[in-house]
Amino acid sequence: MSATTTAIERCAGQAVPIRTVTATRYVTALREGGSMPGLVEADDDGLYVVKFRGAGQGPRVLVAELIAGELGRALGLLVPEIVIVEIDPALAPAEPDSEIQELLARSPGPNLGLDFLPGALAYRPTTELDPDLAARIVWFDGLITNVDRTARNVNLLMWGKRLWLIDHGAALYVHFTWRDPAAHARRPFPRIADHVLLPQASSIAAADEQLAPLVTPGLLEGIVAAVPDAWLLDGAGTMQRPEEHRRAYVDYLLGRLRAPRPFVEEADRARRP
Repeated sequence: MSATTTAIERCAGQAVPIRTVTATRYVTALREGGSMPGLVEADDDGLYVVKFRGAGQGPRVLVAELIAGELGRALGLLVPEIVIVEIDPALAPAEPDSEIQELLARSPGPNLGLDFLPGALAYRPTTELDPDLAARIVWFDGLITNVDRTARNVNLLMWGKRLWLIDHGAALYVHFTWRDPAAHARRPFPRIADHVLLPQASSIAAADEQLAPLVTPGLLEGIVAAVPDAWLLDGAGTMQRPEEHRRAYVDYLLGRLRAPRPFVEEADRARRP
């Protein structure tokens, strides 16, 4: 395999290892949502669902995908492997669709890929789950302010008889402006009432006791250290250097974790009939 492993020390933490692969073929478009993901084959012979930095939603979606996905994995939740997919604009002319050509041309360098789960099916809200697992996922989505895990758009897959979490690009939405992030971090999260798993969840406070101690400053620093500089330098907020952006993500999530955690009480209140 020609894939490499990225482990660059940035900030105060050691970067979470994220493999880097090179796209060799654009297979097909997955026309779902504004991010225009595509199925891409890479030089490790793997297939990846790729979200492109040149899509209309911009690279902040990729940042949220990486941070949320790796944090979920660290909490023991199932997330498809995340890789950095290097795109050569030379792939663009081979595509007959002009929209795809333009997308590839706008997305040189690092893009985000998730391991393709062949045969996976969307989770149905009628499927019974372990209530404690449901509570852990609700807690996780409250922490990352994920507005996009509803009955209308579950962003959950059943694969290998297990539940997998996908599509976290709508999380951490504070980063589109970075307006007063310290105050934003301390707010409850009313949108959690729409969470598709909330009706099946056991106590969110119990999940909080289990999961909150796992989210350490070192873990967060290692995760944000793996975010490519190119995804951070898009002009959001007043920060100029990638290190400032990385610090902002760590501080925001640590702010949400500071006790008492309003999003936990909000979720448990919404869970009760």
